[in-house]
Amino acid sequence: MGAPVAIRRFTNAPPRVKARIAGGLFWLSSLAAVFGEFIVRRFEIAADLVAVAGMIAVTLVLYDLFRPVNKGLSVLAMSCNLVGLACGALRWNPGGVDIPVVMNGFYCFLVGYLIFRSAFLPRALGALMAMGGLGWLTYLSPPLAAALSPYNLASGILGEGSLMLWLLVMGVVVQQRNEPAGLGPH
Repeated sequence: MGAPVAIRRFTNAPPRVKARIAGGLFWLSSLAAVFGEFIVRRFEIAADLVAVAGMIAVTLVLYDLFRPVNKGLSVLAMSCNLVGLACGALRWNPGGVDIPVVMNGFYCFLVGYLIFRSAFLPRALGALMAMGGLGWLTYLSPPLAAALSPYNLASGILGEGSLMLWLLVMGVVVQQRNEPAGLGPH
């Protein structure tokens, strides 16, 4: 099966399948990052490449899932995460500011808002993601991040981890035909 056929199949896949794929890729990316960072340091570069590639795929899938909710915010969220992933791959941290973590904070906050506005994921996940994003945003100021550690780290891991597990296990709720795509109650 060639790449164009696989891409076409994925593009036409139901949202629940896409969500579970995103959850699985999220889990594998996180596992690769932990493996390279804490378990076998000599594989750190290879593990980082696997983690970044997986998170790029997750970002694109989540963009596709949240596009019906708000296309502009979905593009902004995707852009923030892709910039953060690029900065992380280049290990760019000017002035001690952890740019990849900060960009991930903006991404998590925006995804949290998109989840909260959607009708296909629980609003509590949106709140957890937004709180996680705020935790990551404390890294804009290294002294503030250090003062709030480990609570800022825990909020980020809780928010992203909750979404990852939900997507992996539950996927998304399929919309009713007469309900506007992705828009939940106001």
